[in-house]
Amino acid sequence: MTEERWPGEDRISATEEDDLGAEAPEAEADGQPAPPEEQLEAEEAEEAEEAEEAEDAEDAEQRRDGDTPAPDDEPPAEEDELPRLRGPGHAPGQLSVPDGYGTLTGSSDGARRSVAVVVSRFNGEVTNKLLESALDELELAGVARDSVTVAQVPGAFELPLGAMALAKTRRYACIVALGCVIRGETPHFDYVAGEAASGLQLAALETGVPVSFGVLTLESADQADERVGKGAEAVRTALEMADLFSKLRASATA
Repeated sequence: MTEERWPGEDRISATEEDDLGAEAPEAEADGQPAPPEEQLEAEEAEEAEEAEEAEDAEDAEQRRDGDTPAPDDEPPAEEDELPRLRGPGHAPGQLSVPDGYGTLTGSSDGARRSVAVVVSRFNGEVTNKLLESALDELELAGVARDSVTVAQVPGAFELPLGAMALAKTRRYACIVALGCVIRGETPHFDYVAGEAASGLQLAALETGVPVSFGVLTLESADQADERVGKGAEAVRTALEMADLFSKLRASATA
């Protein structure tokens, strides 16, 4: 008698049933928890992986912040590899030029030079000390008194105009500008100090005569005593630039 089958129904042979029955215990065995030793090893591997990911993330963050550490296996630079520099010249500790380059450096020796000093009368208790400091330095530099001209102007705002007029005479190797501006309760300080600085620079650029900036810009008059040496500094700067320009002209015509 022929066995009836429903449409789409597959018959499973006895052999196949035996095979499935043999595989069932293995499937159940796969669902059982692993032994404690295997669980411990899996947890340790997972923790190591998480630690490595955290370290990679930290390194990436350091690279974004511009703080990339140097490789541990990179040897430090040997001292012999550094460029050998020549000793300091006129300005000790400020600049050293590697050997093999031509250099042009000015000196603050003022012998045989004529110098003009333009000084502001405003805040005279301070500018008098600046002028005294500047004149003492000119004498130490070897500039004769009869080679120094002192021009007085009302205030710091008029310093650029005075410096420009002196420079255009072509009688002076350099100009020293001295003044003092003290901050008050209005923006007056900012306008005067800024215009004095830019105007003195313009006087030097337009005439080619060095003009040094000896203007004090103070928050209060109490700061003046510690800064009156700016007068002497302005003299040294002006004389050095004058000597530098003189050497430059000489080298250009040689």
